[in-house]
Amino acid sequence: MDSGQVVTALAALAQPTRLAIYRLLVVCGKDGMAAGQVAEKLAVSPATLSFHFRNLSHAGLIESRQAGRFVYYCANFGVMNEMLAYLTANCCAGEPCDLAHDKCE
Repeated sequence: MDSGQVVTALAALAQPTRLAIYRLLVVCGKDGMAAGQVAEKLAVSPATLSFHFRNLSHAGLIESRQAGRFVYYCANFGVMNEMLAYLTANCCAGEPCDLAHDKCE
């Protein structure tokens, strides 16, 4: 993953509704959730939800699949893991991380 892809993904997540959608889809796992269920769970109108799905999909963070008359969305865990790997690639200057220690010294 290159820096441009990471910036696009982070920009897509830098909005409260999209972040909530993404977090919900991460919890759902690989099976995902039908668009109508996402709308109901987060109290988002279908038109607004479509806009947010489009942004997340463009960033590669979510995928969709048709099942009958329903569209299911799920988090793209490969992209999520690549983004996390990019962000932490040079973590702690190559030293083992101390997660309890969250400040630079």
